[in-house]
Amino acid sequence: MALDKIGIAKRIAQEVQDGFYVNLGIGIPTLVANYVRNDIEVEFQSENGVLGMGPFPFEGEEDADVINAGKQTITTMPGASFFDSSMSFAMIRGKHVDLTILGAMEVSENGNIANWKIPGKMVKGMGGAMDLVASAENIIVAMMHTNKRGESKILKQCSLPLTGVGCVTKVVTNLAVLEVKNNAFNLLERAPGVSIEEIQNATEGTLIIDGEIPEMNLS
Repeated sequence: MALDKIGIAKRIAQEVQDGFYVNLGIGIPTLVANYVRNDIEVEFQSENGVLGMGPFPFEGEEDADVINAGKQTITTMPGASFFDSSMSFAMIRGKHVDLTILGAMEVSENGNIANWKIPGKMVKGMGGAMDLVASAENIIVAMMHTNKRGESKILKQCSLPLTGVGCVTKVVTNLAVLEVKNNAFNLLERAPGVSIEEIQNATEGTLIIDGEIPEMNLS
């Protein structure tokens, strides 16, 4: 069965390593902080100027003055710090972030990402994604494999305006874990109960299947 947003976040949380500085984009990526292992130390960074984000607060414990880049209320860990946008983007542009986790509307087989604009629809702002994809060397995308019409978002070429070129290293969808390598999507894992045929049918881009593909372990 396909994963929900929480399942995607749980799988991506397994990619977070001890000592990492991690930037979380808006949407599914913000959930990742809730599922990182308790035995490792990780610093979550938000481009609005927070280092040391924790899980989302419980209902009734929210502080409207403590938010992430998506304007959601957050908690902070002991030792967390707050700073202005210039300092935040100096950290990003200076390549001081070990892992960037972003949402996307489309990803292509050569690692291009489109995640900021749909022509004809209102754009609130491109945010910091363009700085992140230009500077980060380890970018994981969290997204649904298809759109509401059932059309693939894992493509040969992106049709929407690009945010970054050749920058995505891995994609985790509700169906699969894909490594972007050699101008193709290399299938690493499949969601529990999801067949390889389902993934093939939902993927427009070149899909490489090498050997037996294990199911994700989300426990």
